Amino acid sequence: MTENKKFTTVSFFNSRLTSVISIALVLFLLGLILLMGLMGDTLSRFVKENITFSVVLKDDMSEGEVKRMQKKLEAEPFIKSIEYISKEQASKELEEELGERPETFLGFNPLQASLEVKLHSEYANPDSLQLIEKQFKKYTNVSELLYRKDMMEVVNDNLKRIGIILLSLAAVLMIVSFVLISNTIRLLIYSKRFLIHTMKLVGATHGFIRKPFMVYNMVSGLYASILAMLLLMGALYYLQSELAGFIDLINTDALLLVFVAVLVLGITLSVVATFFAVNKYLRMGVDKLYYI
Repeated sequence: MTENKKFTTVSFFNSRLTSVISIALVLFLLGLILLMGLMGDTLSRFVKENITFSVVLKDDMSEGEVKRMQKKLEAEPFIKSIEYISKEQASKELEEELGERPETFLGFNPLQASLEVKLHSEYANPDSLQLIEKQFKKYTNVSELLYRKDMMEVVNDNLKRIGIILLSLAAVLMIVSFVLISNTIRLLIYSKRFLIHTMKLVGATHGFIRKPFMVYNMVSGLYASILAMLLLMGALYYLQSELAGFIDLINTDALLLVFVAVLVLGITLSVVATFFAVNKYLRMGVDKLYYI
């Protein structure tokens, strides 16, 4: 008798553990998709504001003229940051890449001084860039502008595409998560189908029969949500260790919103799935209980 009780307890614990882990993994994936979706604007801004283009300056431009030009440009609303790269600095950077200075084999420095410009994200689009290009060309000391026009279009198109994909994934995963959670809970309740029938026979109301299952799976949903949040924190910690500055992209409010969403979804989906699963056996006749 004691052994049977012990076996039942272990089996009960294992089934609950399996249920919690299954629900937690689904919630973790859903939370990750939601977080990426909410980070979309921040990520888009980060990518756009790190695209640089070079304003190549003429050789006869003095350092004083460069500083005046730089100061004037910094006052423009579209400029996020601007850095002056002298001929000597450009030569050093080329040496780091190639391992040899150009002066060594050419006898002179062929590179030109330039301004490395980064724009605010709202101006990093093809239409704004055409206007900005005209603005730069007004300066007589500007030799040329170097940037990939097609890159801006590609970045904008890809960011829009990623947003649509994430939204679609979130919708699909929401449906999949409900189905998986429903099936997981249905398997748990399946083993209690005769107990449900016995309670019906002694006159228990549907609400009375449903209540312990609802409470049990609501607690399981809470455990699964907490586990999913811990997995999300672990994933974010890993990404931060692999990608420097990644944590700066995460908005605290967005992260808090994702955690609340995971918690609410974990409990709500578990309760709703339990409601439908128990109702199935409440409506079922005793003869069908043996053949499902």
